[in-house]
Amino acid sequence: MPKILIVGGGYAGFYTAWKLEKKMRAGEAEVTMVDPLPYMQYQPFLPEVAAGSIEPRHAVVSHRRHLKTTHVVTARVTAIDHATKTATITPEVGEPWQQEYDTIVVTAGAVSRTFPIPGVADEAIGLKNIEEAVAIRDKVLTNFDKAALLEPGPERDRLLTFTVIGGGFAGIEIFGELRSFASALLKSYPGIRFEDTHFHLIEAMGRIMPEVSLKTSLWVIKTFAQRGAEIHLNTQLTSAVGGNIELSTGESFSTDLIVWTAGVMATPMLKNTDLPIEERGRLRVQPDLRVINDDGVVADAWGAGDVSAVPDLTGAGVGGFCVPNAQHAVRQGKLMADNLLAELRGEKPKDYFHKNLGAVAGLGLGEGAFQSGKIGITGVPAWFMHRGYHGLAMPTWERKIRVVGGWVSNALLGRDIVSMEAREHPKEAFEEFASRPKATAPAAK
Repeated sequence: MPKILIVGGGYAGFYTAWKLEKKMRAGEAEVTMVDPLPYMQYQPFLPEVAAGSIEPRHAVVSHRRHLKTTHVVTARVTAIDHATKTATITPEVGEPWQQEYDTIVVTAGAVSRTFPIPGVADEAIGLKNIEEAVAIRDKVLTNFDKAALLEPGPERDRLLTFTVIGGGFAGIEIFGELRSFASALLKSYPGIRFEDTHFHLIEAMGRIMPEVSLKTSLWVIKTFAQRGAEIHLNTQLTSAVGGNIELSTGESFSTDLIVWTAGVMATPMLKNTDLPIEERGRLRVQPDLRVINDDGVVADAWGAGDVSAVPDLTGAGVGGFCVPNAQHAVRQGKLMADNLLAELRGEKPKDYFHKNLGAVAGLGLGEGAFQSGKIGITGVPAWFMHRGYHGLAMPTWERKIRVVGGWVSNALLGRDIVSMEAREHPKEAFEEFASRPKATAPAAK
């Protein structure tokens, strides 16, 4: 059987394998999917995970549970030599090995893109994976616990100051969810007032959320101001050393949480391949998702999702390419499965064409923003649209039921506000009290 190797198990990779399983005939191909994580993360839910509105495990989809015939390998692809059709697979434990394939599908996703700003690498945290979202949630809760024991002063202010870098959708959503989360916590911390909490969002451009109209983005800014959250436009972060924020405007303040959402870049693994890459480090592909170089199509190589520069045939893309978001990655994954089968069956693959259905953002409980063409909806209706859309878009009924069930239980019982930050050092309590062998005295000479 032809061997198909899928590199990456995020949106595009998971959907490619999932749809292949549904449509492939018995014995038509052997599919292997390699990813260092054993699950697909539904990234639009990360802000709600960080705010305690969704249980972390419910925002991920298990590869092994939902891929029944795909050979799932939990490891990293660290190099690809397409000339010999081999990929180097490096596991967490054990030696790397060479995996042969007939067709390769690169869907390795993207990572946070940062700039060499002093302090960012040491102090900030991204929002690209579930572990980061959980850490943000625990940090907020732990900081409230610490601040509740302190008198008003610089240290208390630092613990209750939260900063987000980047005013795109991811930044605005995490900003809104954290503001909503902190406001909800106040009733459990009578010693902390609303005025004691400080929220700052730093955006280098002159506006936020370029995917929505100016009117909608201005409504979002006004709403945040009313909720006690400040947005700094036309402002750059110049330093974050030691959690001390310095801005290009001359403003400065101390913070204990910096969430970086100012852009993504294709996974650097592509540099260890002989596949063609464009100037931004993404895989070069044509509209039907086949990899191309200057001479035309590269046989038996495909790419989709954030790692690939997929032409946007609607003309609405940035620089002529699809923007890196879930809406495109999911649909490209579905088309990828169809095109792979078309090639196996001697048929012609189809081009990727998807008109943006609109943009919807959750800004905390009961607050949202929706934009489709000239239609803009804000407030509670947009919040319901956000939850409705993503509740339906979450893959598999098993995950949909868990997510919606969690929303219902939170509505009835309230959010769980227990920090599990101690999980980062799970052996600490055991090691503190564990009995150890007594040192033996040296034998007398």
